[in-house]
Amino acid sequence: MAAVAATLALGPFGAGNAFAFKLFGMTLWGEDDTTDEVSDPVRYTVDLKTDNLDKDLKDSLADTSTLVADKKKPVSGDLGIVIKARDDRDRLIATLYEKARYGAVVTITIDGTNLDALPPNPTFSRAKPVAVTISIDPGPVFKLGKVSLLGDAASRDAAQYGLVPGGDAGSLTILKAGDKIVADFKNEGHPLVKLTKRDVVADHATRTVDVSLRVDSGPVAPFGNVGVTGQKSVDPNFIKTYARINEGRPYSPDELKKASDRLRKLGVFSSVTIREADKLAPDGSIPMTIEVSEGKQRYFGVGAQYSTIDGIGLQGYWGHRNLTGRADSLRIEGSVSRIGESTDVGQLDYSAGVTYVRPATFYPSATFTAGLKMQSLHPDAYDANTVTASAGLAYELSDQDTVSAGGEVSYEQDSTDAYGDQNYLTVAIPLEYVRDTRDNKLDPTEGYRASISAKPSYEAMGGTVFSSFEGSISGYQGIGANNNVVFAGKLSLGSLIGANNVEDIPATRRFYAGGGGSVRGYAYQEISPYNSKGDALGGSAYATASFEARVKITDTIGIVPFIDVGSVTDSTFPDFSDLRIGAGVGVRYATPFGPIRLDVAVPLKKYPDGTAYGIYAGIGQSF
Repeated sequence: MAAVAATLALGPFGAGNAFAFKLFGMTLWGEDDTTDEVSDPVRYTVDLKTDNLDKDLKDSLADTSTLVADKKKPVSGDLGIVIKARDDRDRLIATLYEKARYGAVVTITIDGTNLDALPPNPTFSRAKPVAVTISIDPGPVFKLGKVSLLGDAASRDAAQYGLVPGGDAGSLTILKAGDKIVADFKNEGHPLVKLTKRDVVADHATRTVDVSLRVDSGPVAPFGNVGVTGQKSVDPNFIKTYARINEGRPYSPDELKKASDRLRKLGVFSSVTIREADKLAPDGSIPMTIEVSEGKQRYFGVGAQYSTIDGIGLQGYWGHRNLTGRADSLRIEGSVSRIGESTDVGQLDYSAGVTYVRPATFYPSATFTAGLKMQSLHPDAYDANTVTASAGLAYELSDQDTVSAGGEVSYEQDSTDAYGDQNYLTVAIPLEYVRDTRDNKLDPTEGYRASISAKPSYEAMGGTVFSSFEGSISGYQGIGANNNVVFAGKLSLGSLIGANNVEDIPATRRFYAGGGGSVRGYAYQEISPYNSKGDALGGSAYATASFEARVKITDTIGIVPFIDVGSVTDSTFPDFSDLRIGAGVGVRYATPFGPIRLDVAVPLKKYPDGTAYGIYAGIGQSF
């Protein structure tokens, strides 16, 4: 379950019990009284006269007007209303041009006087809010007339850019066409391409707009020398290596975007900008400069999560993002969970670990990770104390594909009702392939993530050779103009092969299901084969599936009905002989760092004396 760390603040209480409620610095409901933040506050009323317009145009103008949007907020002084009105008029005219209304007239009066007739420093009565009236004559819709592509763009087909005589003449269509022509030349390796002319002439007699666009493409050029500026403690050679802008390779805006994105993901830079030179080098290449600004390199934090089934969990961590000057990170963390679920402090779950990550190890696209982790776990199925050391290398095959391999050594002391006390020393080789095409890792609306992994293992104390194989795929599809509904699904399968008996495998390597990250409505690891005494044994195979409909109610609030299905069996492969289903509904609140999640679920086929319902809170979607 994801950690939740929140700051709550109540706004000031005022007359009529009006108040504002804020979460993470954002107002969820109520209104802030911002009057005290404005010098010489002046309030106004606004009347946007759009009765003679069609609904789409009316809505667009209302959304554009800052006078309308800010009508409950005071402006600073009488001149503040005038300044806001002038800006509003420009914005409204621009919106009308976007709708191909080139003959539109916007008239604004303030306190009964036309905006253009007001004196330089007007004075309005403060006895009541100042009256502002906006009148709009939209005029006719214009169509495209003659379209001319000139210069190096002359050979292009204007229709491919949305410029068709008799077609849409909106200003955005014309602007986008010019930008798209420039972008196409850049993608063809012309770094110095320029739009040198953009003439738009409206003929009011014929209600047509003639458009002329001239483009100077400049020469094709490869990437040249790459410089780095702004760095302080990060090695500039590392920055160039990790950016992977290779001299001599064809110029590509897409490659520059990828380089910028991967540098940002390192976490050591607060900003990254890659600039092209304004002229070619003597060898015909285009020099590049990577401008960075380093952020804070040391960080710490705390987190918490809550479940009605598993109790409260607390986490804390400290980290360094640039340990040796190569954006290599060190993170130390610890946690305690099941607080409230157990009153015996010895039965709480404890975890402590340290992780080191070094990007660009051996190859620019390879990342080395090493870790040491100690745990004391006490779920209902077993008690386990473990120490695990691991190291591995992940290699990016492409922007979407990653493979990883490594080594792991784990010592585990188990105590279970089913098998008694057991000790295990396990050596393993984790292998994984991941393909990720999601458009957004925190809140995807399209794409999928698929992974397949194998973990060949040797348990030295019992001489057991076994392997675990797991695979999962999650997919997302949004519908509607703004992806107001996103259908999400996930399927996971796993199998343990090689051991004569599940008892020969460490308890933490056996399969269980149930809980906030699995089948909601059931307790953590509640789904398992059981013996005749009711002791959970853990399984050799599992299958789980989840389906959600993520429905936006507002821009920030969403409702998510869901159903989870899971089966854990003692057979080598999933046989679905004991299928458990959980269903429920959740609420999502969108934030810049991902949605805040609250889910309520019930088991449709509960165990005798088992969990009756579960409530889960966290940050991020459930999958």
